[in-house]
Amino acid sequence: MERLTWGMIGGGEGSQIGPAHRLGSAVDGEFSFAAAALDHRPDAGRAYARSLGIAGDRAYGDWKEMLAGESGRADRVDLVTVATPNATHFGIARAFLEAGFDVLVEKPMTITVEEAETLVRLSRETGRICAVNYGYTGYPLVRQMRGMVARGDLGQVRLVMATFAHGHHADAADADNPRVRWRYDPATAGISAQFADCGIHALHMASFVTGQEVERLSADLASCVPGRVLEDDALVAFRMNGGAVGRLWTSSVAVGRQHGLELQVYGERGGLAWAQEQPNQLRWTPLGERTQIVERGDAGMLPEAAAASRVTVGHAEGMPLAFANIYRDLARAIRARKAGEPAPPALYPTAEDGLRSMAAIAAVAASGQAEGVWLDARPPMFR
Repeated sequence: MERLTWGMIGGGEGSQIGPAHRLGSAVDGEFSFAAAALDHRPDAGRAYARSLGIAGDRAYGDWKEMLAGESGRADRVDLVTVATPNATHFGIARAFLEAGFDVLVEKPMTITVEEAETLVRLSRETGRICAVNYGYTGYPLVRQMRGMVARGDLGQVRLVMATFAHGHHADAADADNPRVRWRYDPATAGISAQFADCGIHALHMASFVTGQEVERLSADLASCVPGRVLEDDALVAFRMNGGAVGRLWTSSVAVGRQHGLELQVYGERGGLAWAQEQPNQLRWTPLGERTQIVERGDAGMLPEAAAASRVTVGHAEGMPLAFANIYRDLARAIRARKAGEPAPPALYPTAEDGLRSMAAIAAVAASGQAEGVWLDARPPMFR
């Protein structure tokens, strides 16, 4: 089977997210890394791309150069990943979609709801994929949770508790650290910092697992480190369209917490709990019975979870393999379209998911400014 080709914008040397994408895209041999514009400094980006094995004529100085170069090639890349600061996502993704490329965008997909609606429409009009990297939904036991909810193991879902809290931005002395500063600057991050950076991962996972969408919400926001314009802590209450009640806490100043992504789902017949720092175990408590531990890789896992499990039971599994499942999902969708076949069920997060997240971000920011007033969290085009 001939490999698809893949290109990356951003995610250069020293990036937090770049290595996970490069590892994840390579795991299954579906993609070869063929083109890149990795740094806002053209020479540094070209040099780093060449050090990773990219041919000199496809090691680009910026995304516009990459768009022009790849658009004119018969062997242009099949998928482009956008892993740049938030404020640049829309312009890059729009340009590549308009040129007929499939795109995977880091979250948040854009910085406004209007931009996100534009990408949804473009994806539909061009027939090209616009996916969003909520990569943690690639974990096998997250997909196990989704399957258990869908087949009715929990009965009606009553309550969802979602958390994504860490303490890595708690030091006020980091105010000028460029890897921290941009996240709290409205010019580069948009209208939200911590909720847009981490909270929407937890919120999307709540929808991914339960099959329900957020309809309305109320938010309490705080900037705990002096001088920050945008929030570094958020508490959000929400209601979902299937009747579930939701609670979400996200923070970047919770000293002692490392990653802190957790999801708990409680239904009328049982409850599930999963934590990303212990990804191999899922706690399942049927009503009136003892808690059971579902081990990743065990016999009897649901098909979608078993297919996402890459290493034998009892061995550690991490984020790059979760990303690999997203890339494999995308490869299968791209191959199906190339072959003129029906696309497989989409487990990768779509532009529509990205749009819902942007609407939630806008509602959280507005609710926080209005002392927690309840607001409609649905995108206008979905109301």
